Amino acid sequence: MKIYSLLTGKKNSTLKNKNIIKILNQRIFLYPAKAALSVKNIKGHFTSSDSNIMLKETLKIGFNPIKRPKILSKKNSKHRDVLLHSLKIIKLKYKIEPDVLIVLLANSPTIKSKWIKDCLKMIRNKNVDAVVPVLRNNDHHPIRAKQIKNGFLTSFFKIKKNTSTNRQDLTPSFFLAHNFWVIKTKNIYKNNGHLPWAFMGKNVVPFEIKESIDIHELNDVDRCRKWLSTNNTK
Repeated sequence: MKIYSLLTGKKNSTLKNKNIIKILNQRIFLYPAKAALSVKNIKGHFTSSDSNIMLKETLKIGFNPIKRPKILSKKNSKHRDVLLHSLKIIKLKYKIEPDVLIVLLANSPTIKSKWIKDCLKMIRNKNVDAVVPVLRNNDHHPIRAKQIKNGFLTSFFKIKKNTSTNRQDLTPSFFLAHNFWVIKTKNIYKNNGHLPWAFMGKNVVPFEIKESIDIHELNDVDRCRKWLSTNNTK
């Protein structure tokens, strides 16, 4: 399979300049970039961003730059649109059509090369559309979640009367990590998978990890610094 990586990140965010923050003397987007560089099965690397800093610094280590247009650099820009734009440039400019795209999220330095390698082994199954890291979390189980209607808390959907309030009694609940995703490219075009990440396809295999941190606020920076100080990223 033709396997390529795509690092995605933009300038504008709720936390100003978050994607170019330095942790342990290295900008955070270089952690996922270097993790992908250590995986021999990946044939090439690309960066999609409106940040010149990100484009220039990843170019130095071997990532081909894809300048993201303003329309795809807004706070409400959708990830699939960014992926489609990148795939179009990769095809037209570089004459490459990836079978598998490893999407690297620039604001999450909590990534290991071994995780990428393990997910690539799993994606080779012809029945698998994508492999994504997930986190087990029953504290925030969907059954325990509430919404507000007319000023009162109510459930999102009908719940059986005998449902336990104890998280240990509930079916294990998993949430997608936002450090990287391994996707067969055809599914990005089809966009017929499970919502809201329909571009991953219908048959998405989980790769369970213990922790993943994507930076949205300053305290996330401290958490990432601790993680990077205590984990081997190879």
